[in-house]
Amino acid sequence: MTDEKMSDTFHRLTLNDGREILLVGTAHVSKESVDEVAQLIESEQPDHICLELDDGRMKNREEKSSWSNMDIKKVLKENKGFLLLANMALSSFQKRMGDQSGSAPGEEILSAARLAKEKEIPYSLCDREIQVTFSRAWRKSNLWNKAKLIATIISAAFSNEKISEEELESLKKADVMQGMMDEMAKELPSVKEVLIDERDRYLATSIFLSPGNKKLAVIGAGHQGGIIRTIKAIEEGTIGTDLSDISTTPKGGKAGKIFSWGFPILIVGILLYGFFNLGQSEGIKMFGYWLAVNMSFTAIGAILALAHPLNTLVSILSAPLTSLHPGIGVGMVSGLMEATLRKPKVRDFEQLGEDAASFRGWYRNRVLHTLLVFLYTSLGASIGNVVIFPILLSMLGS
Repeated sequence: MTDEKMSDTFHRLTLNDGREILLVGTAHVSKESVDEVAQLIESEQPDHICLELDDGRMKNREEKSSWSNMDIKKVLKENKGFLLLANMALSSFQKRMGDQSGSAPGEEILSAARLAKEKEIPYSLCDREIQVTFSRAWRKSNLWNKAKLIATIISAAFSNEKISEEELESLKKADVMQGMMDEMAKELPSVKEVLIDERDRYLATSIFLSPGNKKLAVIGAGHQGGIIRTIKAIEEGTIGTDLSDISTTPKGGKAGKIFSWGFPILIVGILLYGFFNLGQSEGIKMFGYWLAVNMSFTAIGAILALAHPLNTLVSILSAPLTSLHPGIGVGMVSGLMEATLRKPKVRDFEQLGEDAASFRGWYRNRVLHTLLVFLYTSLGASIGNVVIFPILLSMLGS
């Protein structure tokens, strides 16, 4: 394979069998990227177009009513609250950048799809399903990295960061983007592996296997280097084209299951030890501390989220019970209650994208507010469990 670098954003790859892959790296919220893609389709006349998009995201973009078909209660019951929250935070961040640059998020990819239809050029959606990507990132992260992921989600959702057009375009330069990838690898190596390395491999393989002798691939600038390296490795035979190992959500390991059940069992064991070995009064005192701390931090989360008063009460009362069952978190209970007491209206679904781009919108929109209640009560209960553990241990030693 030969790699002819035409510019910082455009590579012409010629495979050993003579096929060409025209790789254009874009900033997903850049007006110039939209124009560049259109120009390349016109000048290069590819016989196939590959897009960095999956079926689910394409359907959501094409069908304006897709959000209104979402069942927020079903999402929470299936333990997909964090996945939806991550989706909304990402959409919020990209929309804010798009509003500043004058280009809708992913417009260059949608534009490529429209042009392909107009010119009757077949195209492929070459990215992995976003839910699989988020699920793998979450499942492969340890407790500390999950905490940092949540912090990143909150920051992305509520940030008022502004970026200039010049800064946006600079993201397409390989050296700047590589620096960002290196930083992510250092801070969150497991997430970097899923969000970047695995998707580089998935995109590259999909592009390589797609039909056509002259293919134009429209991908995010950060994936250029990884895709080129992967295609070269496929041609050399050092890696295969089977993607089954990165196409599904990994099952939880035994260690994770042991920890999820082990912590509640440990708490119950400490409380029982206090009753039987330290005396009834000391046992009751320990039980009271556990209830007070667990319920207090959950209450703080519900209050910060401005949960419905009845839901706040239910969340507080259910916190001790849900903290002892890893399959039923207090966030699921509070989220379902909030969605029941303040049932989302059609307007809330229609305005999701707009409301997600502002701090007030997350509290005003009933769908987003439900997610906030879910998140804050979950965090409150988790912090409460972390705080109470050393307190109980110190009481055992007193």
